[in-house]
Amino acid sequence: MQDIAVLINTAVAVLAAVLLIVRFRVNPVIALVVSSVYLGLAVGLGVEKTVKTITAGFGDIMVDVGLLIAFGVLMGSILNQSGAIRRLVEHLLNTFGPKRLPYTMGLAIGTVLQSIFLDVLLVISAPLARKLAPKIGKLGTARMATAMAIALECGIVFTVPGVASLALAGLLNVPLGKMLLFGLLLVIPTIIIAIAIMTFLFRRGFWNEAKDEDHTFVAEEDREGEEEEYDGGAGRPVAAGNPAGGPGTNGTAPQAAGRVAVAEREPKQFPLIVLFAPLLTSLLLIGAGAILQILKIDLPWLQLLGEPVIALLIGLIGTCLVTRSAIGQKRVEEAIAVGFKESGQILILTGVGGSLAATVAAAGLGHILGGFFSASTVAPLLVVWAIAAVLHIAVGSVTLSAITAAGLLAPIAPVIGLDPVLLALSAGAGSLFMVHVTSNTFWLLQSLLGQSVRGALKSVTVGVSVASVVAILLILPMSLLF
Repeated sequence: MQDIAVLINTAVAVLAAVLLIVRFRVNPVIALVVSSVYLGLAVGLGVEKTVKTITAGFGDIMVDVGLLIAFGVLMGSILNQSGAIRRLVEHLLNTFGPKRLPYTMGLAIGTVLQSIFLDVLLVISAPLARKLAPKIGKLGTARMATAMAIALECGIVFTVPGVASLALAGLLNVPLGKMLLFGLLLVIPTIIIAIAIMTFLFRRGFWNEAKDEDHTFVAEEDREGEEEEYDGGAGRPVAAGNPAGGPGTNGTAPQAAGRVAVAEREPKQFPLIVLFAPLLTSLLLIGAGAILQILKIDLPWLQLLGEPVIALLIGLIGTCLVTRSAIGQKRVEEAIAVGFKESGQILILTGVGGSLAATVAAAGLGHILGGFFSASTVAPLLVVWAIAAVLHIAVGSVTLSAITAAGLLAPIAPVIGLDPVLLALSAGAGSLFMVHVTSNTFWLLQSLLGQSVRGALKSVTVGVSVASVVAILLILPMSLLF
């Protein structure tokens, strides 16, 4: 088939997926499979090869990241149940003080916590952020809301074991240790620079307290008292600001927040370093394994422990043992049940993203685009960023837009000698652009932090878009070095 026909049919397949999701409210999993089937048949793969390509693409990415995603989500659920996240935020306040809180809280969420359970993490930490905002100063609400939005979204796409970062690494065959190292190199300056830029804009009049903050909502929460603010109040703002719970809300976040509040009233509390030690250990093992691979050092025992599946399994077992002593076996089992429920949807979406990528590769798009981009490694990075940005504006899902954009250009990486990790980071950066009213995170931040919709459009939509642009501007120089 002629190159132009392949390009046209690929564009039709992607646009069809977007139209099915946005206009006809078709589930993204179904829409991506339908688009994959269309593309395979349209480019002449035939029925049998199309089906085999779709199923093989699904299976291949599950082989790479299926267990990793499951282990990561389970650890996040258990840590959430133990109350570790809220305690970490309080510790940051006591250690660094309120003036530095937007930066310290943002870096903690974007690196240590990885946003495995984005909505749950937000529901737990937002009431604390809202209460602490006045201590920062006049622009406390604006700065805290922006810091949380940037850190939550950047963590999920750049930092292992964030769900989108795991999916991108598997889709593009990036070693997880390499994704971890490069992701940390990118996410830390991105969060700091983006928060600093937004703080500068706020201080120059970009934020209007009278119009951008919902003072009625905050006053109501203050009257309810501190205990309700941490407990039931975590769930109520979602209904107040977004009666439907926001696009994609499944109701598990408020329930999980309530369970954490119960756990925190129990007298027995382990030190934070003990609760987070298993997760940190697994990340250190993955990083050590990556360093050994780069330096070509042969240490079989450390290579085994540094294998991502083994490292995260060690972290999961350690997290279960530690939290069982802190909150009891029953609560750990409840957390695991919630984790299994959440990971199922994530795994299926990741798998069908692999199906579309495999179909695109079988159609020969890689060789076609490779010819266009053979003279430059910068152009494909900008293209994948732009595709992910457009998809996110239309669909509203960070993970879906990142996976789809990366899948489209994955075949060109080996053709032009581009490091796939740069493609993964560019897709993640593009998927952050324009978080708006189609995103559940938008509504949660709007309601839980006492912002008006106008205020959320500034702190969330503009803030995360600034982070998206900052990230791609940092990735481009990296492409010249690696």
